[in-house]
Amino acid sequence: MSDNNELGILARRKIEAEIIKPIYEILVREIGKTRAQAVIGEAIEQAAIDAGKAFASKEPNGADVKSFIALQYLWEKDNALDVKVIDADDQQYNYNVTRCRYAEMYHEMGLGEIGHLLSCARDEKFIVGYAPDVKLTRTTTIMQGGACCDFRYRSTKDKP
Repeated sequence: MSDNNELGILARRKIEAEIIKPIYEILVREIGKTRAQAVIGEAIEQAAIDAGKAFASKEPNGADVKSFIALQYLWEKDNALDVKVIDADDQQYNYNVTRCRYAEMYHEMGLGEIGHLLSCARDEKFIVGYAPDVKLTRTTTIMQGGACCDFRYRSTKDKP
C-alpha cells in the first residue's frame, strides 16, 4: 500500500510551516496574535477538509474507517509518531500517540503557540472531508501539554 517515494505528512507539514511562519509573524504584527491565529486556523481547517475530500476521491470502494486506517502510514512515516493502537476494525479506530515529532518540530521552529492549528486542528476537519460518517473525539494532545494524544474515531453508520 505504501509508496516509499511518497512524501510523508511530517515532511509536508515542515515545508508548510516554513512558508506559514513569516506570514504568521506579519499577521501578528499587523492585526495582533488573536486575529492572526484565527486567520491561520480558518485557512488550515478548510485546507484539511479539502485534503480529506481529495483523499476520499481516490478510494475505489468509498472512504470509511477501514480505508482511513490504511492511510495512517502517511502520518507515521519518518518515525513521526509513536502509536499504541487500542481498537481497529470497520467501526472504530482508537489509538494513543505517545510521542509526536510534529509537536517537537513546531516547538523547534518557534511555532509551538500555533502548532495545534497547523496539525492537531486538522485531524477533525480532515475526517469531515474524508468520511463524514466518521467522528473523531479527542480530549488531549501532546502539542498542548498532554501526556498523549487520544484519538477515538467511530463510524456513525450502522453495520450492514
